[in-house]
Amino acid sequence: MLWLTELGTRLKEARLSKGYSLDDLQEITKIQKRYLVGIEEGNYSIMPGTFYVRAFIKQYAEAVGLDPDEIFEEFKNEIPSHQTEEVAQSFSQSPTRKKLKTTSTNKLMESLPKYVVALFIIIIIAVLWFFFSQRPSAPEEQVTENNTEPIEYEQTNVDNPPAKDENKAGNEEEPNDQPIVDEQEDDEQQTQVISEGQVQPDGVSTVYELSGTDKMQIRVEVSGDTWVSIRDANGNEQVDDRVYKQGEVVEHDSSANGYARIRLGFSENAKVFVNDEEIQYVQHLSAQNIIIKFSEEQ
Repeated sequence: MLWLTELGTRLKEARLSKGYSLDDLQEITKIQKRYLVGIEEGNYSIMPGTFYVRAFIKQYAEAVGLDPDEIFEEFKNEIPSHQTEEVAQSFSQSPTRKKLKTTSTNKLMESLPKYVVALFIIIIIAVLWFFFSQRPSAPEEQVTENNTEPIEYEQTNVDNPPAKDENKAGNEEEPNDQPIVDEQEDDEQQTQVISEGQVQPDGVSTVYELSGTDKMQIRVEVSGDTWVSIRDANGNEQVDDRVYKQGEVVEHDSSANGYARIRLGFSENAKVFVNDEEIQYVQHLSAQNIIIKFSEEQ
């Protein structure tokens, strides 16, 4: 186990040279303190899995100023390799899911013609009902056959008012409705502004100011294993902080808070959107904090 002690010693010396305690490193990396101690002591049995051993060592090295690639190269025969078992399990499970999907799709295709026929019958019934309901009633036919003068009287009275109504409708509705819709669409397109990100002294946080809107809809789209956490200004978790898998989406309405601190592990596997507008990363770090807040000028 001497190689484990050498790796732990290298990381611990780099941490002490930075002046970081284990509590400081926990706040920077968001890795639990007991895992940091396990890395330094070479006790990997407490880790969630092989994937997290390598991920935590990489985050540890970046936080204390070491090059993770050099660490992995120097200790390539000593650091646990990628999680082969988890990958094998995921591949063994995926065909089963595909089979389930194909069987459910086949059942749907078999029953589809029945639904089409039923829908076609309903449409025919609706069309027939519509035509029968539009037929003129018998009392109206009798009035037109027996009395001619009332018909002429009704026609003279009905001819004039519609002309006035059409003029009023043309004068009142056309000028008022269309410009309002155009102005609203222009306002919605020109409101939101997201400032350029400002890197903070801690080196892992970037602040973006949001102006021109009172909404702060946060959405994180995950394309690979990524740690996601969203906190308010008081440090309270707003979502379930954990490792999210490919295809998962994390959403939270931070409008009332006016502030959102998004912690990303393996940020290259995640895209952050604010009110459907994507945030452009200023820093290309694996682990970083994206802070969104309303502009103070609002």
